[in-house]
Amino acid sequence: MPDRSVSDRKLKLEIWIVLGLSLGASAVYAVVSLTAKLTQPGGLRDSTASLNGNQDTREWLDLTYQLLGIGFAIVPVALALYLMTLDNDQPPVRERLGLHKGSIWDNVMWGALLAAVIGLPGIGVYFAGRALGVTAEIVTSPLDTYWWTVPVLILAAVKNAVIEEFIVVGYLTTRLRQLDWAWPRTIVASALLRGSYHLYQGFGQAFGNFVMGLVFGYWFRRTRRVLPLVIAHTILDVISFVGYGFLRDHVGWL
Repeated sequence: MPDRSVSDRKLKLEIWIVLGLSLGASAVYAVVSLTAKLTQPGGLRDSTASLNGNQDTREWLDLTYQLLGIGFAIVPVALALYLMTLDNDQPPVRERLGLHKGSIWDNVMWGALLAAVIGLPGIGVYFAGRALGVTAEIVTSPLDTYWWTVPVLILAAVKNAVIEEFIVVGYLTTRLRQLDWAWPRTIVASALLRGSYHLYQGFGQAFGNFVMGLVFGYWFRRTRRVLPLVIAHTILDVISFVGYGFLRDHVGWL
């Protein structure tokens, strides 16, 4: 009979490795970025947080860097899913993540509903955070920089959704449950991780993403479906990257 303590140690090490290659590293950089913003003149109130900035002044190199960044960022997701397939004592990954559940339109419908539930209050959290001086000003890329700017921003939104929902919700919560963590503790841990790698945007956005993590974690517990979360997150990021940029250029008070 396998030694459970050895198995648990290997599982914990695996979790640290996967997070260290992905969102755990992002959380560390976010803390450093937050520290830099807090210690500069003006603090968070006068700070900015740039999303999807240009990588080079030359168009073809900028596009190359953007696409490479999106492609390689997905690799930790592939690693996490591959490691889950090695579990001989667990159901198939597609069943554990609910990839076989629901039609395309069913997933889209639930994703859109979740996006509305999270997105509308999230806008209020952002502006409240700006008013209180605990959130940096979000700066998005100009939409008319190149002909491919908007499609690449949409790809970046899909990339963020896939990484965060498959790793933070699908992978991490599944692994923590294998370690016999209770569901409330598991959901809070997942939400804390989600909030931590958004700290570069300030405390307001970190708190908003923590709440989002609680909602998404509860949804996953009840449904065991990750795809609606990916769709919801994609919608939210497309609105942030593209919709906000459009409104910023046409609505003066933004």
